[in-house]
Amino acid sequence: MLARLRREFDIADIALYAIGAVLVISIIYGSYVTITSEKYTSAQWVNFVLFGLAQGGIYALIALGYTMVYGILGMINFAHGDFFMMGSFAAFFVSAALAQAGFLETNPFLSVALMMVVAMTVSATIAVLAERIAYRPLRRAPRLVPLITAIGVSYFLQYTARGLFGSGVKAFPNIPAFSGAWQIGAIAVQKTQVAVFVVTAFLLVFLYFLIQRTKVGRAIRSVAEDKDAAALMGVDVDRTIAITFLIGGTMAGAAGVMYGIVFRQASFIMGFIPGLKAFTSAVLGGIGNITGAVLGGLTLGIVESVGPSLFLDGLGIPAPHQLKDAIAFTVLVLILIFRPTGILGERLAKRA
Repeated sequence: MLARLRREFDIADIALYAIGAVLVISIIYGSYVTITSEKYTSAQWVNFVLFGLAQGGIYALIALGYTMVYGILGMINFAHGDFFMMGSFAAFFVSAALAQAGFLETNPFLSVALMMVVAMTVSATIAVLAERIAYRPLRRAPRLVPLITAIGVSYFLQYTARGLFGSGVKAFPNIPAFSGAWQIGAIAVQKTQVAVFVVTAFLLVFLYFLIQRTKVGRAIRSVAEDKDAAALMGVDVDRTIAITFLIGGTMAGAAGVMYGIVFRQASFIMGFIPGLKAFTSAVLGGIGNITGAVLGGLTLGIVESVGPSLFLDGLGIPAPHQLKDAIAFTVLVLILIFRPTGILGERLAKRA
């Protein structure tokens, strides 16, 4: 009996659960102190949640690319954050040209639609080229090889952007139609947040119908289930995988536009942190699960927005909002400790 317990709970497992327990206790204690102190009003908490949902919507759009590629190829495409970055740069140059011509101010919605089309096209094109040039020749290679290649593609895109666009931060022009907020009682709803909600909801509904109701979606699901069997049934596996990269790149490009509208900046390194957070979102929701990626993105966005004020402030940490990135990766650690498959991931039976 003791030998069996030792096999099931070794020292590493005990250490991981101890770390997780300390983190959970700290979160509960900090939250209790913050809530009982009544430092923040209910309207402020609602604003934190709204900002978190907007931020989480951006993470969700990026996370879709991670989870779809993993679902169909079983690989983590760490270059996906840089597809998002290139799309954001494309949106910046379009917006700058439209602002200079005066079109951005007189036709803001048409301008944003044009930015979306260009950014999504650029990101999707780069994603498809990366799949065809860097990943397809390694389709049958050990899993570590495509992973290292994805890191190489990421650095290639980053420093290509640095060489072409410079190392400085590009500031998106202001769009008057998206400036300011609508006041609903004591709650201020930013117009940029509403734009993110609308665009994200539209794209997610579109993706759902594409995957569930179309021939392309059936092909993607069949290839994700079994590539060899799908090929025997007449599915063009290479074409289907390329379409998957195209869809993921399109979503990343849309996220790049939304990021530019909300945060109004673009830089060659900007894909790294949002990319890691989107990957965290995909793991949180259940890597390979599209619904899980969306749920994980929204959850992470809310936790990252509410967390610093809720439990870090209660722990007496100065400038808690500077640690919001640490919160995102603490969430990843907790998920990997207590539920490695994520919220909607399937548990696999252990072999005896």
